Amino acid sequence: MQWYPQNKEELNSLLDKFLKKSKIQKQKVHGLIVPHAGYDFSGAIAGKAFSLIKDNTLKKAVIVAPSHYATFTGIASLNKIKTPLGEIKIIQNNYPKLEYEHAINNQIPFLQKLNPNIEILPLIIGEINEKQAQEIAEEISNINGIYIFSSDLSHFLPYSRAVEKDKQTIKIIENLDIKNWKKIDACGFYPLLIMMYLCKKRQWKPKLIEYKNSGDIIRDKTQVVGYASFSF
Repeated sequence: MQWYPQNKEELNSLLDKFLKKSKIQKQKVHGLIVPHAGYDFSGAIAGKAFSLIKDNTLKKAVIVAPSHYATFTGIASLNKIKTPLGEIKIIQNNYPKLEYEHAINNQIPFLQKLNPNIEILPLIIGEINEKQAQEIAEEISNINGIYIFSSDLSHFLPYSRAVEKDKQTIKIIENLDIKNWKKIDACGFYPLLIMMYLCKKRQWKPKLIEYKNSGDIIRDKTQVVGYASFSF
């Protein structure tokens, strides 16, 4: 599946469109929560978030995403990531390696556009418990870089039900409501738990940038997928 254009010029043009200046007031941004669907569906929503770090001096990024293709416990990483904009440098780590994860890869062109020489620590999260989430948050909390947490929201619900479920998830995220984290309806369930522990530790607060679902984009409202972006 092609999640974004494989032609370099076409991809660059699309990224320019997505990364137009956000109308949201500038503030210090430590991290983002962004969707990872195909760019036709969620690229504009992710782009509004990435546009907030457009003027930052980005040297490193930690991307934390769920696993869609492998079942495991704990953390894995990637050996290699290449897009039409080139190969990305991966920060050396000792985690087990997977071949591919689109929830990671779909963030890379945005970061390459902002800084072609950026270094990435890609973390793919398998099944974990609350204690492990807290430990992972502690482990990554002192990295000097931008944090990117990747998740779509509810999947394949009727439009009105999806909006209802996604509003609940957004409220839990914005309030860092860990006691209700099991009510989150999102494929990035575990990465979002790590995000909440990280934000609590660093005293950061997620703020919603934009929410839509696929029904808003392609007008088929029978079974939709939710997308939201946040900054913190």
